[in-house]
Amino acid sequence: MMTLRAGLLGVGMMGRHHARVLRELDGVELVAIADPGGDPHGVAGELSILPDIDALIAEGVDIAVVAVPTRYHEDAALKLASAGVHTLVEKPIADTVEAGERMVAAFDAAGLVGAVGHIERFNPALQELRRRLEAGELGSVYQIQTRRQGPFPSRIADVGVSKDLASHDIDLTAWVAQSDYVNVFAQTTFKSGREYEDMIAVTGRLASGVIVNHLVNWLSPMKERVTVVTGEKGAFVADTSTGDLTFHSNGTVPLEWESMKVFRGVSEGDVIRYAFPKREPLRVEHEAFRDAVLGEPSDVVTMAQGLRTLAVVEAALESARAGSSVAVDAP
Repeated sequence: MMTLRAGLLGVGMMGRHHARVLRELDGVELVAIADPGGDPHGVAGELSILPDIDALIAEGVDIAVVAVPTRYHEDAALKLASAGVHTLVEKPIADTVEAGERMVAAFDAAGLVGAVGHIERFNPALQELRRRLEAGELGSVYQIQTRRQGPFPSRIADVGVSKDLASHDIDLTAWVAQSDYVNVFAQTTFKSGREYEDMIAVTGRLASGVIVNHLVNWLSPMKERVTVVTGEKGAFVADTSTGDLTFHSNGTVPLEWESMKVFRGVSEGDVIRYAFPKREPLRVEHEAFRDAVLGEPSDVVTMAQGLRTLAVVEAALESARAGSSVAVDAP
């Protein structure tokens, strides 16, 4: 395997983890780090902290990771594309669909790998869930519901909870179901005194007919990361904070307690929590990006897919402003 020279733009809360994984990844050598804000977490080690993306490119990198605030994604990505550097940009792809479209076009025109860091796809619980759905273990899928709640993160200043967190749920839902969103209806709240929303509730439908629901907020003292897929044979529950996957099967044993029949349309069956390997999602994501750059089979999240996710988020925000359902158009 050839060794790829890697550069990292941004060593904040997320960038520091990218630095660690890049240093540990086979076939990759972290050779340059840039951050105009310095090195707050002390991750540079023997490397000098470069001032900007131009200095990073001048180091002659083959691949780059962009982990700066969302509003800076487009500028960095377009410069990297122009320099011929394969790039992984943290989610969301950009702050607007138009910016994302320019990024997709630039990497396509240059024949480069452009990827987006939708890390939840690489969570072991969701990867196992996807595998079991593909194997037909649930039968027909009826509904996908997600809950992503927790306290406000002070590090996020340039986007609301929809682009920062709901983008995770929208991406993973379309990926798990292998079907795009066709419409959404959403409601938002603004409770923390910021210009951006801190809670969003989304309902919608996929092209496959699956109904989806997402509850996402920065207002809860309880941290929750749950995906529930309900279908013909029962329900899968994936907890991405622990990497656990549980299956609740429909019951086959008839109820003899008459008063309980009133409350249960489907009787309870067996409950199984699966055991499977649980690798760090960020490491698996980086391996997928590396493999894509090397031309090997890969499940990397492409910029085109990241753009589609952003378009759904924008449609949800438009719905919340208009108070009506919004059709999701392909970017």
